[in-house]
Amino acid sequence: WDPITVATTGRALKINSDARYRFERGVDPAFTLPGLEMATRMILDLCGGEASDLAVDGAVPDTSRAYKFDAARVISLVGMDIPEAEQRATLLALGFTLEGDMAAPPSWRPDVLGSADLVEEVARVASLTRLEGKPMARPATGVPAPILTPIQMRERTARRTLAALGYHECVTYSFIDANSAALFGGGEVAMSLENPISSEMTHMRPDLLPGLLQAAARNQARGSMDMALFELGPVFHGGEPGEQAIHATGLLVGANAPRDSHGSRRAVDLYDAKADAEAVLAAIGAPARMQADRSIPGWFHPGRAGRLTLGPKLALATFGEVHPRVLKAYGIKGTAVAFTVVPTSVPMPRKVTTTRPALVLNDLQAVERDFAFVLDARTEALAVVNAALGADKALIESVRVFDEFTGERAAAQMGAGKKSLAITARLQPQDRTLTEEDIEAVSAKIVDKVNKATGGTLRG
Repeated sequence: WDPITVATTGRALKINSDARYRFERGVDPAFTLPGLEMATRMILDLCGGEASDLAVDGAVPDTSRAYKFDAARVISLVGMDIPEAEQRATLLALGFTLEGDMAAPPSWRPDVLGSADLVEEVARVASLTRLEGKPMARPATGVPAPILTPIQMRERTARRTLAALGYHECVTYSFIDANSAALFGGGEVAMSLENPISSEMTHMRPDLLPGLLQAAARNQARGSMDMALFELGPVFHGGEPGEQAIHATGLLVGANAPRDSHGSRRAVDLYDAKADAEAVLAAIGAPARMQADRSIPGWFHPGRAGRLTLGPKLALATFGEVHPRVLKAYGIKGTAVAFTVVPTSVPMPRKVTTTRPALVLNDLQAVERDFAFVLDARTEALAVVNAALGADKALIESVRVFDEFTGERAAAQMGAGKKSLAITARLQPQDRTLTEEDIEAVSAKIVDKVNKATGGTLRG
């Protein structure tokens, strides 16, 4: 009648009974014979008859155990000053046996497993109302030092930013079922629980999105079809400290706004998720110049998701439309987009400052030039932007994409597998006004850089 064995077997065989409920929580092993005698007496009193001789197979399990009893631990662990005599009287009243400085719990208390549990028994009977409140120590003069670490401050900022964006915070279980864990890149044996409380909580979650999707499905089942939910909490990819992380995940389902008389509404899309992810990153101090690529996990829709990075390796966030097969698995109706921000991935500033850099205004006239390139349809816009920026870093202030021409009409004009991408380059001189020759020279450099980096040519 081992509790873990009973619970594991009951889940495997899908047996739910009163006996399983009792035994998987632990019963008194020393009560077998007294309980048998009690049941026999009740049967004889109610039904009559004659009882047979008692047959015993094996021996009653020895559950005797004792732990060191130290009256001083109550004040060190709980902070309550309780006389030793009162502590001993409490334990005796609860069925404990005291011999010197050792305390033996009764057989019906399998939950008592150490000296700290003795302190807990004394404290709960005495009541925590006897615990005196004391103010926290403060410095004699000046402002106290910050209590939160920089990472904790980032987490708090991310939470407040998401709430300000209109999201509702959820707190979901860290345990999910095996199918959900496998759907989100987990499900390893190392991340499964040895004794889960139910078949729906067998694995540590590898991502926050399963819990949010379950919450969204429950809300839709109750008639709430549009929602914005978020959670900030730990995810687990292994048993070591470095294999755990804190994520901030947001989920948008349905329409982007409630119905009103001032305008139309639309279904949420990946740009809503990207904008909110960028807002959180900006609030926690991420650099403004981030890159976007398409290295996404499998639970996002291919072609409708992306990743925000610093360089090719440091991922700050993922965003996009949730894959239809994932929505079907959770019973979500309509469109759903999500994003995940990793606060710990944002580099810490080298110098902490509370002042902003001064705004530098240039009196010289800036010049903007537009370029339209014919590219391979698989070429990413980021490659074109980076190539153009590298043509003259001192002179080119910014490069923006403002148009893209794709599809059948583009293929008919430029050839199969081709597209047109138009960019604007802003040139800001520092010491003199640009001449036409200067502008043409920089333009030629931009065209050459883009051609070498992507194979793109100017569209005629």
